[in-house]
Amino acid sequence: MHSFRSFVRRQLPRATRTLAALGAFGVALCLAAAAPAHAEAYPTKPVKLVVPYPPGGPTDIVARVVAQKLSEQTGQQFIVDNRPGAGGNTGAELVARSAPDGYTLLIATTAHAINPSLFKNLGYRLTKDLAPVSLLTSGPLVIVANPALPAKNVAELVALARTKPGQLNFASSGNGQSTHLAAELFASMAGVKMTHIPYKGSAPALTDVMGGQAQLMFDTMLSAMPHVKGGKLKALAVTSAQRSPAAPDVPTVAESGVPGLQGYEAIAWNGLLAPAGTPPEVVARLNAELKKALTLPEVKDKFAAQGFAATWNTPEAFGGFMNTEVEKWAQVVKVSGATVD
Repeated sequence: MHSFRSFVRRQLPRATRTLAALGAFGVALCLAAAAPAHAEAYPTKPVKLVVPYPPGGPTDIVARVVAQKLSEQTGQQFIVDNRPGAGGNTGAELVARSAPDGYTLLIATTAHAINPSLFKNLGYRLTKDLAPVSLLTSGPLVIVANPALPAKNVAELVALARTKPGQLNFASSGNGQSTHLAAELFASMAGVKMTHIPYKGSAPALTDVMGGQAQLMFDTMLSAMPHVKGGKLKALAVTSAQRSPAAPDVPTVAESGVPGLQGYEAIAWNGLLAPAGTPPEVVARLNAELKKALTLPEVKDKFAAQGFAATWNTPEAFGGFMNTEVEKWAQVVKVSGATVD
């Protein structure tokens, strides 16, 4: 009996340790099962890419290229959902109010950096309610003019505008759009006065520039360059810091040598945003897949055909870029007095 009790006393610590280890292992298994395996599993169902503009435009084209590649890479469907309205705000608000799980995402544009200073009552806060994932594309606008305008370049355009203050009309795709504010920034930096004529979209605006009702326009290369190639418009400059590979013969605004315009730059961009609070591992997975997609030659070629460069960056870098854009365009809105209808 005494030896049995001794045996039990000797074995109890070992048994306790074994039970404790088994208990810890069980807890770990339970935690692993309960934890969301976002990094490995995401996405486990179709993902919606909200495009806040109608089908067929530059942002829609970019979204469909990205959706196709992400679907191929992840084995899960990425579906484009067009939600136009209110200058891009309808779609942005929808995403800002969606569950932060990575299954509803926004294709954002330059307009979303402009809108916080343009609209008094937005239904969302760009930098608070949406989380940056990555840039997708960036590219310049192009300054196009009616062939009859007696200015062959930016220097001559500025000289003409100075001799005729307020008499040159520039068209835009709408009040507060990048095609409007890029021209206002140009006029402010060059110290000239031009008259703005807003339209509902690029197509009617370009039609009136070709018809002579307006003399010039700052527009996307996708919309404007076919008319330049057809001889119905002439290209004076691109609005980027460097020449565009899509139009290598067209100089930049800064190359004009006009005092005040050396630092001029106005970029049209598209980027991917998620609802604020989306798990970091989901954002990281999306960012990594975008990096893969945006380096593919076929993706670069498709974007180049639209006048864009495929542009990847980290969520942190994209967030900083957006903050800079918001501040920049807020100043332009203030100086120009731009309002929405």
